Amino acid sequence: MFSTSNRILSLLLCLMFLVACSTARQESPAKPTMDNLAERYVKALLRLGQYDADIVDAYYGPEEWKPTQPRQDTLPVAQFLREFQEIYQALGQLNTHAFSDPDRKRWTMFQKQVVAAITKVEMMQGKKLPFDEEAQLLYDATPPKYAFSHFDSLLLSLDQELPGQGDLAQRWATYQKQFVIPREKLDAVFKAAIHEARQRTLAHYPLPAQENFTVEYVTDKPWSGYNYFKGNGYSLIQINTDFPIQIERAIDLACHEGYPGHHVFNALLEQELVKKRGWKEFSIYPLFSPQSLIAEGSANYGIQVAFPAQERIKFEKEVLFPLAGLNPAEAERYYAILEKIGKLAFAGNEVARQYLNGQISREQAANLLVKYNFYQQDKALQRTRFMDRYRSYVINYNLGQELVRRHVEALGGTADQPEKRWEVFRELLSNPYTASMLQQ
Repeated sequence: MFSTSNRILSLLLCLMFLVACSTARQESPAKPTMDNLAERYVKALLRLGQYDADIVDAYYGPEEWKPTQPRQDTLPVAQFLREFQEIYQALGQLNTHAFSDPDRKRWTMFQKQVVAAITKVEMMQGKKLPFDEEAQLLYDATPPKYAFSHFDSLLLSLDQELPGQGDLAQRWATYQKQFVIPREKLDAVFKAAIHEARQRTLAHYPLPAQENFTVEYVTDKPWSGYNYFKGNGYSLIQINTDFPIQIERAIDLACHEGYPGHHVFNALLEQELVKKRGWKEFSIYPLFSPQSLIAEGSANYGIQVAFPAQERIKFEKEVLFPLAGLNPAEAERYYAILEKIGKLAFAGNEVARQYLNGQISREQAANLLVKYNFYQQDKALQRTRFMDRYRSYVINYNLGQELVRRHVEALGGTADQPEKRWEVFRELLSNPYTASMLQQ
């Protein structure tokens, strides 16, 4: 039998054990879920954005998640890598067997977004990646490779189309001058293009009641247009006026930056994924991530969704050409040539690959852009500055557009089925997708 003192000691030990167990349970970390991992991810990206203004393209999540401490003097690489790697590992350990199809898409995209964040931190530290590897890690896509001889045959066909003799780029520049929108008429032309693009989009999509955007005209930028989505369905769209703007750019930019492009894409993600489903990782748009390929690709493809070729020419001849004070007599020929020039788009990727891999100089890159993409020399040099800043991001425009087009058409959204095309396109804009998911 135990003595009284032994019994008291035994009770004390049992009590201490129970208290210790209770404390351990209280201190044990919560089981990871996509929701709490999303919070960690968003907060980490917002902190990373303090070191590079291009990191966070848009944020419309909780105000209290924004960093309250100033950035450090140097980038705390190890801290960021550890945080993103822990998030990635935790995502990989989630039990996905009972996931619905939307949750599985969310999980797949979340992982790829985190891989991109890890890659970007390493690049900010100074890591140099070959063009194709960088594109794969950041955007979940490897751009196809073309020999420049592939584009030479396209140049030959254009030689037959363009008036005049000699250098193609110069002949194109001369021919294009008749389609430049006068500076004093830019705003009226853009407003008309935006209004029509919005009406066409609203005929198919119920957008948030408060959605709208402001247009500003700016200079000294490495891009032609930019959408800054601010949340609650609102965007600031900036148009760069450094160089003359041709008539086709009115609809291109109205659709790409506005309807049904970036503005609609961000508004639908906010409405469908953040507000309705509570997927907070979509409250932030990291520019250097797989989301950008879908964003840029859908924004480019959305132009022909909203304005099929013949409808576009008809609207431009009847509305935009007169507003700009331009003669519409050459419209059909002009757009036929533009379509052929569009087939040269991937030449720009080849130039970027060689330039960023250190195989050619800036001057050589600019000369190739003049030859194959018909840039004027000063605009070609501007494009190399875009490559310096955004690097393999260039693939998102043409490769993204091609992947989106194939996806939409594979699901029945062909040119002869416009209603189906709008339907499939909206599903794409409203759900998690990356390049590899489009190719499945």
